[in-house]
Amino acid sequence: MKIGDKVRFLSEVGGGVVSGFKDKNTALVEDEDGFEVPVLIRECVVIEADDYNIKRKTSSTPAPSVQKESDTIDKPVTYRVPEMKGGDSLNVKLAFVPQDIKMISSTAFDSYIINDSNYLIYYTYLSAEGNSQKMRSHGLISPNTKEYIEEFYHSDLNDMERLSIQLIAFKDNKTFLMKPAVSVTHRIDTVKFYKVHSFTDSIYFDSPSLIYDIVKNDIPLKQVYVSPDEIKEAIIIKKEDIEKPRTEPARKRMDIVEIDLHSDEILETTAGMSAKDILDYQIDYFHKILEQYKNKKGEKIVFIHGKGDGILRKALLNELKYKYKNYQSQDASFREYGYGATMVTIK
Repeated sequence: MKIGDKVRFLSEVGGGVVSGFKDKNTALVEDEDGFEVPVLIRECVVIEADDYNIKRKTSSTPAPSVQKESDTIDKPVTYRVPEMKGGDSLNVKLAFVPQDIKMISSTAFDSYIINDSNYLIYYTYLSAEGNSQKMRSHGLISPNTKEYIEEFYHSDLNDMERLSIQLIAFKDNKTFLMKPAVSVTHRIDTVKFYKVHSFTDSIYFDSPSLIYDIVKNDIPLKQVYVSPDEIKEAIIIKKEDIEKPRTEPARKRMDIVEIDLHSDEILETTAGMSAKDILDYQIDYFHKILEQYKNKKGEKIVFIHGKGDGILRKALLNELKYKYKNYQSQDASFREYGYGATMVTIK
């Protein structure tokens, strides 16, 4: 790459003409509006070289030019994307980026698939609907770049608890080592989208992001699932070892599971959250618990919502009426919980 070369950006839309170099790794690119932008050299590809200053051998008597039929056919300009050292190992990630990290309880989010390899990747991005899948996005991702997928909000999280990604990796116009097709399903912890510390700095974005590995060094990453019984057993053991000042959000009392939905039990902090944000979070937590125990037929779960003004209780009963019609629900024991709890039996 040299001054005068015309380049295109790999990870962003646009390009321009190289006007200079900031350092050995950074080129200064002048765009069509005349603005000079510093860009990493590895993020640029030369599409038209400036060969005006190259000396050519001249002849006093120019040779007659013979026009061939093939010369009259317009040929497409082709080029190869430069490959990165070590990029022949497949590394693909799924990333979520809040649009305003300071307003985590109300901001929208952007999702991306990151292709950190020298391969072209065709992908499908799907979400589960019962036993079926819904296509959310599909397409081709260039090597060593990231692809914007979609914008979503907290209200969309219930549809995104199980996301599946399928990948086929290949190289165009060159030989390459074949990679197996990949199909990975991730269970997304939707609670993380309400917590600022879930999002951390990375080399892929200028702002904090939540990143899941899909493929790491050619190996598809599959999540390890822990059964509800194992979780409850771990809670009981930990409670015996360390006496805690407050009740666990979920605990087993004889044959009943207790879930305390009070905000101070399931949220680290409610700072910056409105009453609606807190209610939405409590409803999401309610859905998550029922999803966790859906295969435990006959399991009794007591949701402690308190008396208060009854808004949370009405919201839970509404969800049970329309989304969980086959589940049995009733007021929990007045003696133990007063009028502040509802018991649900999984059917």
